[in-house]
Formats: sequence, structure tokens, C-alpha cells
Amino acid sequence: MKNIAIVILNWNGADMMRRFLPSVVQNSPEADVVVVDNGSTDDSLQYLEEELPQVRVIRLDRNYGFAEGYHRGLQELEKDPPHSSLVGRGISSPLRGGQEESYYLLLNSDVEVREGWLQPMLTYMETHPEVAACQPKLLCQWAPDMFEYAGASGGFIDALGYPYCRGRLFGTVEKDEGQYDDIIPILWATGAALMIRSRDYWDVGGLDGRFFAHQEEIDLCWRLRSRGRGIVCVPQSVAYHLGGGTLPQGNPHKDYLNFRNNLLLLYKNLPEERLRPVFRLRLWLDVLASVRFVLRRQWGSFRAVWRARSDFRKMRPDFEKDRQENLRLATLSPVPEQSTFSILWQYYVKGKKTWKQLYT
Repeated sequence: MKNIAIVILNWNGADMMRRFLPSVVQNSPEADVVVVDNGSTDDSLQYLEEELPQVRVIRLDRNYGFAEGYHRGLQELEKDPPHSSLVGRGISSPLRGGQEESYYLLLNSDVEVREGWLQPMLTYMETHPEVAACQPKLLCQWAPDMFEYAGASGGFIDALGYPYCRGRLFGTVEKDEGQYDDIIPILWATGAALMIRSRDYWDVGGLDGRFFAHQEEIDLCWRLRSRGRGIVCVPQSVAYHLGGGTLPQGNPHKDYLNFRNNLLLLYKNLPEERLRPVFRLRLWLDVLASVRFVLRRQWGSFRAVWRARSDFRKMRPDFEKDRQENLRLATLSPVPEQSTFSILWQYYVKGKKTWKQLYT
């Protein structure tokens, strides 16, 4: 009986599925493969029905975005699991309080995998019950000797809330030479290939649909980590991510979501004593970012910064209850994987361009 579901969110991604989904089905015999369709209007559903009938499809009535789409799909999966063991939480097991462990693996539709990719993560999770979630080493699909921007070999956050990865700092993406092949604690696992215990997912409320897309997995992992649950990268598992398939770098809407959601992320999760100092500094750093966009004549991105800040102020009251709950339930404050330095200072002023340089 399988106890892991690979869940892929799709929205008008028939071409991506034709290109990548067969590798997932073929090379993941340990798992059930499920596609959550976000109200597609292309021939995605026809392709699945005709070419991959073994893949279960959960149909949503419209495009709910990344976070809410996944969350609704997992709710439907919880109601009717593919096997009696999957996402069931009442069957005896030697792990975690006598209940059986089951897992979701949230996988982007533009990820290619190879034989044996899944087993190292599954083995690690089954032997480390203190760990809630993990990710594989994420490499670039079109340049497989390079790390991939979206998650590389595990994610961290600096003192001011800027995410960075082991293998990728801002636009500097490293070549994979085995330098990050050790399994280490991280703060966040990439949403491009996120494996999480089903029980942990629901215990902390799952993905927050109000983010729509971008940094929602960081919010989920931060909540888990602050409550004492572990997050790791297992580089012995490898996945190859195309990246940029939905909103490429430099897209004003992507800039808007990243600036807005980063503020929401910080408001939900920062300890009380850090909130005001960080937000004061972030205002001036956002000013600098907007000036940079002006100098580059990126007017859409310039406007995106200030629309993001305006919308954050409007949305903030809706997050007050979540913030208080996160602070109340936190057992680690701050979490160890939030660095005490500014990644901006380290990267742009001190010239540290790799993760190893940050810690030497």
C-alpha cells in the first residue's frame, strides 16, 4: 500500500505535462500521482484521460492560484484518498504516537525526475519522525550541472526577511559540484518539490491561499519550524526544474507578489521584538529597490513595489489573528535557520556570492 501522493497543480499546462509528467509516473513507483486541475481551458484534461489514465485528476472549478489551488486539492484528496493508507490518520504505526505516517509531495508541473529519485527522501522521513518536510536537490532542467533558482539545495532567510538558498544567492546560481550534498536543517523547502507529512500539513493549517503564489511555502515551513518541527534538504534525491514557466523573472506581477507576500510572510511570523525594526528598514530598502527599477526604466516593476506595500497595509488586519496564533504556538523564537546578518550587505558590499562564503 502506498503512503505518498505526488500532487501536481495544473493550469492550462498541457504542454508541460506532455513533456514532464511521464517521467514522474514512470520513475515514482512508490507513489500515487495526482493532478489537481485549476480550472484549465486547454486540452490538459483530455491529455490525461487519453494518455495517462492511471493519474488521478481532481478538478477545481476555476484558477485559485498556487497556494489555494493546492490546498483545495489536498482537501479533496483527504476526503477520498487513492488508497486506504494514504492520508489516513487513524491506523496503527510505530511512528509518531502510534499513527501511520503518510506524505504529500507537492511537485511543479515543469519538473523532470529520474529513476530512484524519490526513495532517499522517503527513507529519511521514515527514519526521522522529528522532521516535518524536506526537499530534493533542485537542479536546472536545461543545464543539469547547475542549481536551480527556485530552491537549489535548501532555503534560508536573512535577518531582514530576504530568502536565499544553498547554491543560489540572488542572481548568482552555482554549479553543482557536490559541495552541498550533506543533509542539513533548513528554514524552508522549495514549493517546486516539497515533501511533507500529511499530519504536519494540516496541524499548522496548510498553505495560505491569501498569498495566491510565491513565498507561500516559506510561510508554511516557517510555521512548522517555529513550532519545533524539522525541515531538511535531502540532496541524495535530485529533481530537475525548468523554472520560470508561469511568471518569468522581471515580470511586474511577479515582482508585486514577491514584495507583497514577503511583507505578509514577515508579519505572520516574525517575533514581536523584531517586527518594528525590520519593517522600518524594509521600507527604506523597498525605496531603494524602486529607485533601481526607475534607473533601469522598469516602470511596471516600480509601480509593483508601491502597489504591493499598499495592498499589504489593506490586508494586514486579516492576518492579525494568524500572527497571534503563530506567536502563541512558537517554541523556537527566533528559528535557528534565520540568519542574523543581512544578505544584501554580505552579497553587495562584502562580495560574498556563495552560501559557503556566508558561513566562513
